[in-house]
Amino acid sequence: MSASFVSIDPASGETIWEGAAASADDCARAVAAARAASLAWAGQSADGRIAVLQRYAAVLGERQAALAETIARETGKPLWEAETEVASMIGKVGISVKAMAERTGARESETAFGRARLDHRPHGVMAVLGPYNFPGHLPNGHIVPALLAGNTIVFKPSEETPLVGQLLVEALHAAGVPKDAAILVQGGRDTGAALVAQDIDGLLFTGSAGAGAHFRRLFADRPEVILALELGGNNPLVAWDGDPDAAASIIVASAFITAGQRCSCARRLIVPAGAAGDKIVDAVAALTDRLQIGAWDDAPEPFMGPLISGVAAGRAAAQVETLVGLGARVIRAFEPVVGRPAAFVRPAILDVTGLDVPDEEIFAPVLQVRRVAGFDAAMGAVNATRFGLSAGLISDDDAMWARFRVEARAGVVNRNRAITGASSDMPFGGIGDSGNHRPSAYYAADYCAWPVATLEADRVVDQLATLKGVA
Repeated sequence: MSASFVSIDPASGETIWEGAAASADDCARAVAAARAASLAWAGQSADGRIAVLQRYAAVLGERQAALAETIARETGKPLWEAETEVASMIGKVGISVKAMAERTGARESETAFGRARLDHRPHGVMAVLGPYNFPGHLPNGHIVPALLAGNTIVFKPSEETPLVGQLLVEALHAAGVPKDAAILVQGGRDTGAALVAQDIDGLLFTGSAGAGAHFRRLFADRPEVILALELGGNNPLVAWDGDPDAAASIIVASAFITAGQRCSCARRLIVPAGAAGDKIVDAVAALTDRLQIGAWDDAPEPFMGPLISGVAAGRAAAQVETLVGLGARVIRAFEPVVGRPAAFVRPAILDVTGLDVPDEEIFAPVLQVRRVAGFDAAMGAVNATRFGLSAGLISDDDAMWARFRVEARAGVVNRNRAITGASSDMPFGGIGDSGNHRPSAYYAADYCAWPVATLEADRVVDQLATLKGVA
């Protein structure tokens, strides 16, 4: 018998979903069904698949309020933020249609013998493993381009957010995606392991760097399976000059939005040593004290909600304790919110100047400050990481920016904007331990289809005259 599990609202402790985890046999049946459905789905015209996915966007629009509330309840994020997530899901369809035409479309040119043609074909059955921080938007960013390209998908949402995953797949089916072209399996790590062990053609994953490293090793001897890994980061933000209060607004938005549970959040703040840097850090601390922390439906609306669970809060607290044990000076403590469940925490600011601290992502509202003597040292600190997802510079100096954008080793490099901000019509992904050189967002089309180059002639023509060395 399959084990059951529940989804808990981290703001209230209320159970909002309960169901069975898919077994290995369930996963095998799901992949077999998706395989059987793949020829018919891929055999539809591209225009036909586009029409179905456009209906999906319309269904999401009709269900927007209910889906946003479910995202807010299951993740704990404020309703205003959940609403922006659903809007991104809807917008993803049009962007993906454009990206598919631009990056993986067809073209044909005439030749002396006939024509040369470029087409793209779907890989087949894609396994999609979703995260909990954006349980709609991030898997949707894999699923929509995969289906548009003609793949079928088997989707396992995070075990923390199964209801959002269920609603996403229900919307796909309501729009006309065949039931076996988009199959849902629920469960935790065992279910995920069982799914990726099947005869899949691709794994599209968003999650931690540790899990990504595991998948790279796991699929080392399965080169036929395409991997697209969107992973985390230990992201640097350099704040060098400008108005300290203005800089603080960008820093807080970068570090503490979504309770620090974005892979692109700023984890490391790099400032000049001395009075200028002190003013920036003081402004960040002062603004942090003003942040409203509350449940998804609190009034007035909070800036941020809880972490996904009390377990996640405990894990982050242990990482902070490690930093303090290494000598980090506490500017703002990582503390529970009095009168709230254990998942609610206050943002932490720690000064780690001069310390050798772990190069790890803390997936929580924790910002490490490092003061440096000059901009050369700042750039050294920026790139002193095994990750490479996002980085940013806060400065009015154009020459400094010109240097930063060339030298910063990251896939998203922003100036005077939150480093959690990324354009939907650009790629999103990182280097190093932040990915595997298959960025998502606008470039997701690239890993959802493979190119086929063709030379063709309409008639069989004797080519003996072109062969050298024939007697």
